[in-house]
Amino acid sequence: MLSNKAKYGIRALIYLAGHSGKPALIKDIARQAYLPKKFLEAILLELKVAGVLQSKPGKGGGYSLHRPADSIMLGQIIRIIDGPLAQIPCASQTAFAPCKDCADVSKCVIRLVMKQVRDATAQILDQTTLEDLVKEQDRLKELSHALDFNI
Repeated sequence: MLSNKAKYGIRALIYLAGHSGKPALIKDIARQAYLPKKFLEAILLELKVAGVLQSKPGKGGGYSLHRPADSIMLGQIIRIIDGPLAQIPCASQTAFAPCKDCADVSKCVIRLVMKQVRDATAQILDQTTLEDLVKEQDRLKELSHALDFNI
């Protein structure tokens, strides 16, 4: 399950990706993306340490993307904030650990199914960029505006 922390991080990154590369203050990100400011501070710092964001102090400063939005994958963001995508450790590629109550990992049907779930999830998340999310958000706004206009 996607944590609120990861969801908030993604919403903040979508805001920054649509901000034309200009640094944005935490208070502005929080207000525009409807996020709790205190929680957001910790999330942005974590994303900065991981190299997704950069910050500029002083007047005209704030947070901005460290790389182009089309090179930041949703799977990367979720792994930074929430950890491995697998729902159980024995199905993880990045943090594999056998279950303590499993006699033989290679014959565990639960692991086999959960690995398929992990692989399908990774397939989608590792091919979806931050730019894809911004474009989809813009498309939905345009659609909503068109529907409002036609009423």
